[in-house]
Amino acid sequence: MGIQFSRWIPDGQLCPTVPNRSNYIHWIEDLLASDIIVKSNTSGDNVRGFDIGTGANCIYPLLGASLLGWSFVGSDVTDVALEWAGKNVKNNPQILQLIEIRKVEIREESPSMEELHNDELVVCENKTELSGSAVKKEVDPLPSTSFDPHADANKRYNGPPVLLGAVRDGEKFDFCMCNPPFFESMDEAGLNPKTACGGTPEEMICHGGEKAFITRIIEDSAALKHSFRWYTSMVGRKSNLKFLISKLREVGVTIVKTTEFVQGQTCRWGLAWSFVPPARKIVSPHVAEKNIMSFMLEGLQRQFSAFHVLQSIESFFHTSGASCELNASLFTIDIMASNDHCDAILKDELQPLDEARSCQHEQETFDSSSSLHPPLNNLRFRISVFQQIPGTLLVKGSLQHRENPVPGAFSLIFQRLEEVLRQKCCR
Repeated sequence: MGIQFSRWIPDGQLCPTVPNRSNYIHWIEDLLASDIIVKSNTSGDNVRGFDIGTGANCIYPLLGASLLGWSFVGSDVTDVALEWAGKNVKNNPQILQLIEIRKVEIREESPSMEELHNDELVVCENKTELSGSAVKKEVDPLPSTSFDPHADANKRYNGPPVLLGAVRDGEKFDFCMCNPPFFESMDEAGLNPKTACGGTPEEMICHGGEKAFITRIIEDSAALKHSFRWYTSMVGRKSNLKFLISKLREVGVTIVKTTEFVQGQTCRWGLAWSFVPPARKIVSPHVAEKNIMSFMLEGLQRQFSAFHVLQSIESFFHTSGASCELNASLFTIDIMASNDHCDAILKDELQPLDEARSCQHEQETFDSSSSLHPPLNNLRFRISVFQQIPGTLLVKGSLQHRENPVPGAFSLIFQRLEEVLRQKCCR
């Protein structure tokens, strides 16, 4: 990969693998290079990132500065991490000017009214005792047979500042990134056979685990909004993504992106969001519309048959309000979408396909008379699904009605469909 930097890590500190971390860096590079959100001209080509909890290894700033010439602020709270991160930066004079190591001051925060209310409901035995950022006592989880309606509320992150209190007034960044503490206790971390990189309690655990920690990043991002173009975090449990995406909807983000990082036997997920308005895709009127488009879905998960994919396509278009007519025997869907429906499809970066509404019998499909004489501002096309070999499907789209006033709309919609299907259905 052409990486040239040196680093030293004291005993007991987290020793991350470089390939998986570089995957995260390159994913952020792709986000910054994309036209998903409006590009910023304020910093030119000077990309600036913020690494939450950079650790003694300072791996993300070292990688980003060495590979791409990015500048970084790496934050942390423990003296050991700050000391060794500083040493690792100084040992690489070629990128010394690009990286700032910042100490986050631990301060006692005033609890919110919600936290005060929750505290009244928690018996003393269930409280977690904190000293600085280190967890001194872990509470055994309630048995699975017990139901505690306040369990999630009581697992709020209550550690040192994450972004608020670490980012200074007036600072602007292109992105933040984080390898959060994945676990609620060291015992839980020890149960994971794929955890073989060591690590201190401050690096690996926090009250509420990664769900609580990333929720705090989301809450901080809602306050900082446009201080960052992209907020990102690594996620260790796929089961947490649905909850975290729902939290992002609550705070009103404009864009959500996810990805998967696989390196050897280790699998992690990336979560990114932004408050920047999505860029409006403009297609030149001189570009001829493609009448037929197709893509292959390879490496399908076992639960997705051709018919399941067909239903997913129907649900994708129904969610935007478009009319759909599914032919189960031919494995085709005829779709009619207005300009408003097309806009909704192209703007809807938030809606995960597996949470799209099941709209059978909820939307009226167009009748034979309307399909014979569709309005000129409607886009009509057919999507067909073909079985190729086990685990591989061909999805083909053919434009039926060409008088749509927005040239290129069909191509953009089909590309968006491909992106969503790959995210949901493929390994």
